Amino acid sequence: MSVAPADRVALVVGASGIAGSALVDQLAGEGWQVLGLARRPGRAIDGVTWISADLRSPVELRAALEGRGVSHVYFTAWSRQETEEQNIEVNGGMVRDLLAALDTSPVVHASLVTGLKHYLGPFEAYGQGTMPDTPFHEEEPRLEVRNFYYAQEDELFSAAARQGFTWSVHRSHTVIGHAVGNLMNMGLTLAAYASICRHLDLPFVFPGSETQWNGVTDMTDSTVLAEQMIWASTAAAGANEAFNVVNGDIFRWRWMWPRLAGYFGVRPVGFETAPRPLEQQMAGMEGTWAEIAARHDLVEADLSRIASWWHTDADLGRDIEVVTDISKSRLAGFTTHHRTVDSFVGLFDRYRAERLIPAE
Repeated sequence: MSVAPADRVALVVGASGIAGSALVDQLAGEGWQVLGLARRPGRAIDGVTWISADLRSPVELRAALEGRGVSHVYFTAWSRQETEEQNIEVNGGMVRDLLAALDTSPVVHASLVTGLKHYLGPFEAYGQGTMPDTPFHEEEPRLEVRNFYYAQEDELFSAAARQGFTWSVHRSHTVIGHAVGNLMNMGLTLAAYASICRHLDLPFVFPGSETQWNGVTDMTDSTVLAEQMIWASTAAAGANEAFNVVNGDIFRWRWMWPRLAGYFGVRPVGFETAPRPLEQQMAGMEGTWAEIAARHDLVEADLSRIASWWHTDADLGRDIEVVTDISKSRLAGFTTHHRTVDSFVGLFDRYRAERLIPAE
């Protein structure tokens, strides 16, 4: 029997992050009861209850979730560690302990966000060894290397078999969406970079590799990811499946970069002879950002909470082609499509409206 949204209780883990924020908005908009698990409470939204618990504490998790009646779980959180073995221990453990704390809850489905490191390998062995050909397909076998995504999946599979719910895994490419203080946020990072370039009358220099500048790629709008997760958790075709999730278009950065520059009114400069990482270009810009924030009455003057230079450098600096196949979800019935340039523009408009970046 189908359950009406108002009778569903969704637990969004990592609810203040890029994917989690989009899920909270989408679920609440559809009339679900939403529990947002995050380090700090988010903004007030009808139908959303904010809760806090240490994801590394089984005791705190059980106390926070006992009697909540959770029917659907959306796990979007992760904690970056120094080594992959530590990533496995911590991030696999968080999935295990979260689901164990729900062993008396009426869970119907649990969704897990991972990413394309499933195909590319973990940070320590990124892009090394034998990888599947692009575009990546969900049926590719796992790489013969330890990977915290695999550990998270295994904990999900074990809990589903033990507790009797269905599952889905969602392998996103670079996710752009609305969040502040996130470890991996290319959208806000590029917006901050362009704003600094405009303020200092600097060129908007592409920081990445020749391969990324000239090759085809794709990205994931957080709203597309949220829609796919909700679809998979409520449609029979989504049960017990892994899906790639991207916007549906492909592009080259040599096409995209001038369009982003045009939005901010800065001069685009493409790849020339070598990557020019943002961590180097933007070194020491904390005071400049504080000056910009004061001049434009921005809500966040701490550049470290706005820009994640390292992550954007890692994505744009790759010397390999990264593009995915999304036929599996399309054939299963998920047909949402976004044009990535529109995702960027919509995101930048929202950042301006919320005074996270200057309006001019």
